[in-house]
Amino acid sequence: MTLEEAAEGLRKKKFSSVELTQNCLDKIQEKEKDIFSFLKVTTEEALAQAKEADQVLAEGGEESKLAGIPLAVKDNILLKDVSCTAGSRILENYTAPYDATVISRLKKRKAVFLGKTNLDEFAMGSSTENSAFQVTHNPYDLKRVPGGSSGGSAAAVGSGEAIYSLGSETGGSVRQPASFCGLVGLKPTYGSVSRYGLIALASSLDQIGPITKTVGDSRLVFQAISGPDKKDATSRQKENFSSFSLKSLKVGLIKDELLQSVDPLIVKRIKRVVDELKGKGAKVKTIDFPNLLSALPTYYIIVPAEASANLARYDGIKYGKSATASDLEKVYRLTRGEGFGPEVKRRIILGTFVLSAGYAEAYYKRALKIKRLIVKELEKAFQEVDVIISPTTPTLPFKIGEKTQDPVQMYLSDLLTVPANLAGLPALTVPVGTIQELPVGLQIMAPAFQEERLFQVGEEIEKLASFI
Repeated sequence: MTLEEAAEGLRKKKFSSVELTQNCLDKIQEKEKDIFSFLKVTTEEALAQAKEADQVLAEGGEESKLAGIPLAVKDNILLKDVSCTAGSRILENYTAPYDATVISRLKKRKAVFLGKTNLDEFAMGSSTENSAFQVTHNPYDLKRVPGGSSGGSAAAVGSGEAIYSLGSETGGSVRQPASFCGLVGLKPTYGSVSRYGLIALASSLDQIGPITKTVGDSRLVFQAISGPDKKDATSRQKENFSSFSLKSLKVGLIKDELLQSVDPLIVKRIKRVVDELKGKGAKVKTIDFPNLLSALPTYYIIVPAEASANLARYDGIKYGKSATASDLEKVYRLTRGEGFGPEVKRRIILGTFVLSAGYAEAYYKRALKIKRLIVKELEKAFQEVDVIISPTTPTLPFKIGEKTQDPVQMYLSDLLTVPANLAGLPALTVPVGTIQELPVGLQIMAPAFQEERLFQVGEEIEKLASFI
């Protein structure tokens, strides 16, 4: 059931929010032994919220389509009085003292929160294998990963345990798992959704986004959670957008030479969809993106650098895990040594190195310059086209354990998603069928604050994909 279908069912009194929520809870109980999406299920709280939503809906006092609809929340987004681990042992016993802004906005609309979902530790990963607690499995094939770092959020929706979910992404952590699980995933414009209450990975790139079953559902959630927030100085007002027809749409397609590392079957599927758009009147233009292949190494310098600074707060003194030792330095060493997993340690060490004296100029500052070049290249491209279409991921969902011994191969999963984060642009992944019975995602990227353009193009692609 999609969000819109569930909302219609509630309005027409085909079922109550309590019944809908109980159905999701039953599915969680049934499927968690195979999927491992959730780290925490808030059964009593969810049923109480559903009961309250039913009362509000019965009184006709809540027009939001999100009222009474159960969702899952990635476990790096604070939900008051519920544990928030960020997938790490260092926060294993941490309980959120307040709500993230996105949670407050959904609570005002009487949403129902089923619990917190699994993720790669501190959102560092592309497979949800880096969680300190469990490995989440792909609903399409239990031997494969659901993507990451929002793999728990995507698997929960893909398996029917939740109607929709919230994830976060720094370099594709909403879009990639959504693609791997046959779902719609939105990475909003940087600043369009408040980061207040999101545990930081890289503050200049992080954004919260929805994972849904349809583009229409994604629009509903985005409209609810977006907008300026005084608690987040980077949040900004949305810009207006006027609708357009397919006949006036100008599509940018990244040239083949830059997609050599992408599965040819995926490239073929994306081109087939673009040909369908062309047949409907859209104009297609091949665009050059010279720094596309530089985006990934640039990202993996900037993100560890910011992460090493952000994770310095986990010192065993203020909150979270705290080791017992005879002096302060040993407290730091033991707390972080026991609390952080291998991938987090790897990125902290890398980030500290690229910021260190003698290397910051060669690595970090140079990466910032390339980031600026990527921004300029995309600005230039959007002077000629309305949207840029590409595959979302270079591969189909890979098997659990397939890439854990080779971090570079794992990082390549983000090849096509990181440019949107580096440039702060919105991007949407839409499912376009399956290959070898595994989902394929098509990515649409647009200029800043043009989410509605993404939704309109995404809805057209949804219609075409149903015939492919």
